[in-house]
Amino acid sequence: MTVSAGVPLALFFILCALGAAIALVVPAKRAPITISAFGSVGALALFLFAASAMFGPPLQVKLWTLFPLGMLEIKADTLSAMFVLISAVVFLPVSVFSSRYLEKYSETYNLRYFCILYFTLLASIALILIAADAVLFLIAWEIMSVASYLLVAFEDEHEESARAGYVMLAMSEAGAIAVIAAFVLLAKPDGGLDFVALKSNAQSVSDPIRWTVFLLSFFGFAVKAGLVPFNSWLPLAHPVAPTNVSALLSAVIVNLGIYGIVRINLDIAPLNNVVPGLIVLVVGSASALIGILYATVQEELKRLLAHSTIENMGIVTAGIGASMIFLSDGHAVVAGVALIAALYHMINHSVYKALLFIGTGALEAGTGTRDLDKLGGVIQRMPWTSAFFLVGVLSISALPPLNGFVSEWLTLQTILRSELLSSTGIKVLFAVSGAALALTAGLAVTCFAKVFAMGFLGMPRSNGAANAMEVSLFGRVPLAWLSICCLLLGVLPTYVIPVLDQVTAPLAHQSATGALVPPFFDPSEQQQEKIPAAFIQDFHNLGAQIGANVLPGRGLVILHRGGINNPVVFAMSTSYMALALVGILLLVLGAFWFISRTRQSSVGPVWAGGLGRLVPEITYTATGFSNPVRVIFDSILNPGSGEDNVEAVARHFRTAIVRRYSLVPVVDRWVLAPPVAVLRVVADLIRRIHVGHVNAYAAYVLIVMLTVLLIGSVLR
Repeated sequence: MTVSAGVPLALFFILCALGAAIALVVPAKRAPITISAFGSVGALALFLFAASAMFGPPLQVKLWTLFPLGMLEIKADTLSAMFVLISAVVFLPVSVFSSRYLEKYSETYNLRYFCILYFTLLASIALILIAADAVLFLIAWEIMSVASYLLVAFEDEHEESARAGYVMLAMSEAGAIAVIAAFVLLAKPDGGLDFVALKSNAQSVSDPIRWTVFLLSFFGFAVKAGLVPFNSWLPLAHPVAPTNVSALLSAVIVNLGIYGIVRINLDIAPLNNVVPGLIVLVVGSASALIGILYATVQEELKRLLAHSTIENMGIVTAGIGASMIFLSDGHAVVAGVALIAALYHMINHSVYKALLFIGTGALEAGTGTRDLDKLGGVIQRMPWTSAFFLVGVLSISALPPLNGFVSEWLTLQTILRSELLSSTGIKVLFAVSGAALALTAGLAVTCFAKVFAMGFLGMPRSNGAANAMEVSLFGRVPLAWLSICCLLLGVLPTYVIPVLDQVTAPLAHQSATGALVPPFFDPSEQQQEKIPAAFIQDFHNLGAQIGANVLPGRGLVILHRGGINNPVVFAMSTSYMALALVGILLLVLGAFWFISRTRQSSVGPVWAGGLGRLVPEITYTATGFSNPVRVIFDSILNPGSGEDNVEAVARHFRTAIVRRYSLVPVVDRWVLAPPVAVLRVVADLIRRIHVGHVNAYAAYVLIVMLTVLLIGSVLR
């Protein structure tokens, strides 16, 4: 263990322990400050550790022997370090935001209890990601599951909080049992349970066992990632959890499911077969489309963001599935590109989803509601929150030059590389998945245009929105930090991709940096990679060398090269897009200034469709905005019958019509409802034998004994 990596890691765990201990002795109202101080400093320490492990030698420490399960140890390779790094980036703003957000609970709930659970959760997440053996991994996983359950159910006075927490815990435990079974199948009686030993064992087990390991591990971790058909806990947990906990759920905890999928199925026990990749691709594409469909028709902001998390985890999973398929078909470079796109999107999602959840918390604090139908006009009274929230909306909508665009564009471009594959059937499946992801991207724009337009623009539709108050500095600083991260991850992808390539190269067995970031800035590397001089010159003529004299690195252009007949497969530069957009904006502002200086103008009332006065009750709402999507996808969404509430003036004129819809998730109807119905029938049959007569029970025992004896005699 190097001092540079070990010291900040030890400091992080010490700060978590101190934060939990101090919470027991300080007054309860000081618990939010404790979380903010120790949590933010601990996040910085964890960030330093992850950066040291990412760019330095891997950390490996043997802890102690747990008889008879073997040695517990921790190790941080590049894969672990990358997940720890993004976790630390989220821990920092969430901890700072908690200092003011948690004050509203001080009169009714025990904040000491919350503080202890918060630091327990942070420490367990880090421990999961650096665990180097199955035992320590599963211990940390259980601690994380219980701590997140208790935090989700923190507002225990509400029945829906207890129910959501129970559903989340039950599904998490079911997934954990599947993961335990996968580890058991990979273990040998005379071998250890560390990941190195499991990886060695995986090479000698039979194909049926490897298939079983894949199915158990993928679907076991899919529960935590919120993938279809195990996604129902997310929209239940988010609306009832404290908002800072919701930010951790969507920006960090779901990533643990992705980590488990990648760790087992691409590192420890990969299957050299395209079928597992196809399963992952289909599940990911279905999750993305179903998630965004349900997000688009939601009006409660946290539930909308929960469904959006399902969508984004689906995009990440689809990228992982594409990588597995390309790798099995012998296209290691494209597999590396697909995996980079998947992990890039996971990082981007963590940043902008934390931004949107913290922004939702700030919005609720300023207006008293999260219902989009009751908001509107907030931008006038909460300009800072609105501006930062807009950055998150643009990012999650995948609009350039922000970060969501880069990873979604790269994922779709990689899906289109399916022409390299040998099987026509697989190409068709890629085409269907690509179409689903493209539809997902379009619906995401619709969904979040609704969020910002209905939530922040227009007229206030409630007293809370009309009297909104901007949040304090402790609420704005986290939003500013995450907005800057969204911008940097968007305009500097050519610096992010080489870092991610260090993570993906050992898994794809091939570096992808050269295939994505040509060295336009470095003539020596151009010669080393044998890039034709004419090819470089053509792009230099387009401006690809701009910044070469002031910026380090290979360039600012993402470009995937093909053959002689197709030298450029795809190319893009959000760096130059940002410059172009700034230039266009300055040009428009200059033209507006010039016109306003040279021509006289007057300001009058806004035309309101011929009405004397526009009132909030007749303005467009979030429900009305999303109704076309609800109608088009009626067969999937299957909304319940609407209830019309009509208020009349003089018994002639309708002033308001309120329509309420009930949605039963398609996964619950098509996947979960049938086996539940079967279980109910079986339970009803079993119930009928409970007659309450001792003689009947004795007869049951006699019948069972005779049946066993008869079967035994036949088998003998």
